[in-house]
Amino acid sequence: MTSEAKLDLPAQTLESGETAVRQVLEKAKAQVGFIPNMYANMVNSPGVLNTYLDGYARFRSDSTFTPVEQEVVFLVISTSNGCSYCTAAHSMIADKMSKVPTDVLDALRARKPIADTRLAALAKFTQTMFDTRGRPTQADLNSFCAAGFGDRQALEIVLALAVKTLSNYANHLFHTEVDEIFADYKLAPAA
Repeated sequence: MTSEAKLDLPAQTLESGETAVRQVLEKAKAQVGFIPNMYANMVNSPGVLNTYLDGYARFRSDSTFTPVEQEVVFLVISTSNGCSYCTAAHSMIADKMSKVPTDVLDALRARKPIADTRLAALAKFTQTMFDTRGRPTQADLNSFCAAGFGDRQALEIVLALAVKTLSNYANHLFHTEVDEIFADYKLAPAA
């Protein structure tokens, strides 16, 4: 899903950008090894990409979620926002780097129930946080905690929501083309 509207800002490169743009793109390249299409677009407002990169890095390094759990959170948010770019990117990361079990990844991508009860509780609470715009009931929080998670992790989902809002919304506005590295993970268009 993309926005009907499309921004008319050009993708930026290390060669085309002003100093602030180049600095953020250099930071991005250092983090991931290349400049994804999403970053080349987001950097049109350097603060947007810089905020994204910092929040994303903090979620990856400072959250108490395992890599598999991190991908559950990111994929629930990205699929809920209908962001085909982030769904493809996080599907590849989930499969190749975070080693998310195939049945869990398939369920997340199809927005179907997850058999693993702990991951299902995480997906459900993340979806609740998304759907309620951060206003879960006490029963929702209690169920999340009963699955072995804690209050800090509820707050860490807020960080993931903020990060994915930046990337998902920017991708909608730019109609961002999925990079070749993620292409095998693009979802088939709905019939």
